[in-house]
Amino acid sequence: MTIQVETYTTLAEAARAMGTDATYLGGGTLVMRDVNAGVAPARILRVTDPTLQQIRTQGDGVSIGAGVTMAAVLAARELDWLHPVARSVGGPQVRNMATVGGNLFAAHPYGDFTAALLALGARVVAVGQGARPLEDLLRDRGRAALIASIEVPRPRNPADFAFAKVSRIKPKGVSVLSIAVHLPREGGRIRGARVAFGAMGPTPLRAAAVERVLEGQALDAATIARAAQVASEGLDPPTDAIASAWYRREVAGVHLRRLLERMGGR
Repeated sequence: MTIQVETYTTLAEAARAMGTDATYLGGGTLVMRDVNAGVAPARILRVTDPTLQQIRTQGDGVSIGAGVTMAAVLAARELDWLHPVARSVGGPQVRNMATVGGNLFAAHPYGDFTAALLALGARVVAVGQGARPLEDLLRDRGRAALIASIEVPRPRNPADFAFAKVSRIKPKGVSVLSIAVHLPREGGRIRGARVAFGAMGPTPLRAAAVERVLEGQALDAATIARAAQVASEGLDPPTDAIASAWYRREVAGVHLRRLLERMGGR
């Protein structure tokens, strides 16, 4: 099958050219796999707008262009709290190509960076739209507009954010699951808990039951134990070649407890 590659100077032009027979090319780690498998659409659209690669400090956070690669995240001092997350995405070759915007659309069990953005309360800016919560995009990725940038709040205290990826092959294996936790604290109590899991559903998901347990509590042994007990509640892990749904449910609480204990000891 012949594939037509079209290049545009702006996202707005690409958005007008999109159709059911087209897909958008970011870093290519997802699209080129489909090309090689012979399942890619007939048209591939790419955009040369340099703003897609920009990282800008914005208020209490940072605006990350959708075309920023994981390698660029690692090179940016202003994104230091996201360095462990970006480092968990594939090997050097993948990180040189994989983009933040592309990760938002990565199918299970990929999308570890998106899980971290979800826990941080990130917002996405799409063509012709204002900023909206990342949760909105994840609920219906198939009908999402082209993404221009992602607005990511900076944790007030670096110790309030933590990330863990569980894989069978270190350091760049596919996730059994990933966990991102943002626990702002006031007077020793958690205020505004956000916990997200990757590879525990068709997209990264908030762990609402865990958040309810943590909210308003001190991060002590009793609270951590209760949170671990409800770790997989409300989630829907699939079975794949990496792990079964049963196994993911069994180990979710174990790894959540370890991550929370690490945070509690800071």
